[in-house]
Amino acid sequence: MESWVSLLETVVNTVNDVLWGSVLMYALVGVGLFFTCYLGFPQFIRFGPAVRQVFGKLYKEHPTDRDGRSISSFQALAVAISAQVGTGNVAGVATAIMAGGPGAIFWMWLSAAFGMSTIFAEAVLAQHYRKEVAGRFIGGPAFYISRGLKARLGDIPSRVLAAFFSVAIILALGFIGTMVQSNSIASAVANAFAVEPLPVGIVIAVLAGLIFIGGIHRIANFAQLVVPIMAVVYICCAVVILFMYQDHILPTLQYICVGAFQPEAIGGGALGVTMKEAIRFGVARGLFSNEAGMGSTPHAHATALVAHPVLQGFTAFVGVFVDTMLVCTSTALIILLTGADQLGLSGALVTQEAFHLAFGEFGPKLIAVCLTFFAFTTIVGWYYFGESNIRYLSSSPHLLTAYRVIVLAFIVAGTLGKVDLVWNMSDMFNGIMVLPNLIALILLRGEVKQILRDYDRRRKHGTPLYDYPLQ
Repeated sequence: MESWVSLLETVVNTVNDVLWGSVLMYALVGVGLFFTCYLGFPQFIRFGPAVRQVFGKLYKEHPTDRDGRSISSFQALAVAISAQVGTGNVAGVATAIMAGGPGAIFWMWLSAAFGMSTIFAEAVLAQHYRKEVAGRFIGGPAFYISRGLKARLGDIPSRVLAAFFSVAIILALGFIGTMVQSNSIASAVANAFAVEPLPVGIVIAVLAGLIFIGGIHRIANFAQLVVPIMAVVYICCAVVILFMYQDHILPTLQYICVGAFQPEAIGGGALGVTMKEAIRFGVARGLFSNEAGMGSTPHAHATALVAHPVLQGFTAFVGVFVDTMLVCTSTALIILLTGADQLGLSGALVTQEAFHLAFGEFGPKLIAVCLTFFAFTTIVGWYYFGESNIRYLSSSPHLLTAYRVIVLAFIVAGTLGKVDLVWNMSDMFNGIMVLPNLIALILLRGEVKQILRDYDRRRKHGTPLYDYPLQ
């Protein structure tokens, strides 16, 4: 048995080294750079209108959803951010700094800037190719792969590619991903409050189950309530630390920028950190956190009630900004300003120690609460992404019920021990599901540009947005 486990670990680690060490890192950044140029730098030129779309009331052309088929644009964003903001924002950022030096944060910012255009394209296509199933709008990569690529690849190849994506995301996020997130919650609570893992797992499963059975509307209501609160609390902690260490802010920013191009100039060379490693870990951890190009968040954006797909594209790239530029940057500054990166720790322990240095004995408890909310909202978001693909594969209510039961069982199981292999398997399936999504994005680039031109033309001529023809 041990030999089989060892063999599985070897295979998984080898696949991850290839996928995340080279192929996906370049592919995701490359696709982001391509869409940035191809679409005319939308995340920069249109950032102001995007913020107003999310937080303002300037757009009045909102159709009314009287039959519960959709959720609001902000609710869809909350569901997306609930999945994006997770343990990667706490442990992932710390890992990037420890493995790639402080310069990794600069490359994390850069990859997020390009990724904003990728997620714009994903959201636009998700809206354009969404479908009504069981009285509700659902969509995502499986839908725009099977419907959008039918004319290019043929009916059977497009369906096979879509099914491949669906199975991969169900395994990666719905099952394995929820397991590692619940493990993070149990570990954080056990360390801070000395509570046994199993009761924690049962409580998580019960609370999650109550949310799951309410469908997308209950998930959306939960997300729009919890996500803003948890993000604001965490960012406020960072602001407090900024005031505590205000004299070190400018040197720290300089530290990040110098470390991005000359790691040896700040001692990185002594630790074996090179510019290549700073780029690799910054890009990889950043993309893993904000999920731009991974094909996960389009499931939430497809359900939004907006007058035009481009408006939800705006909302989507604001989500990347919140995740990486605000939450991930908060973690990075907390670690670097407190000097927690100099103590030889790893992973979430680095962030926990940073909170301890800043807030004393209260710090570990505070980060445990933050991590619990981050991980729990990720469980909820990832569950829904898996549910969307279950609905794509089959209309059977029994299959959906079985999926919910299995997810709840994985949540409890995840709290019972170390899940290093499971986490690596989650990384592997995450990487595998990205490939068909990136293929679809590139092949459907013309549709994205056409939809953006349609939006601009309507705005220019004062044509109403709400009669946009969906597929």
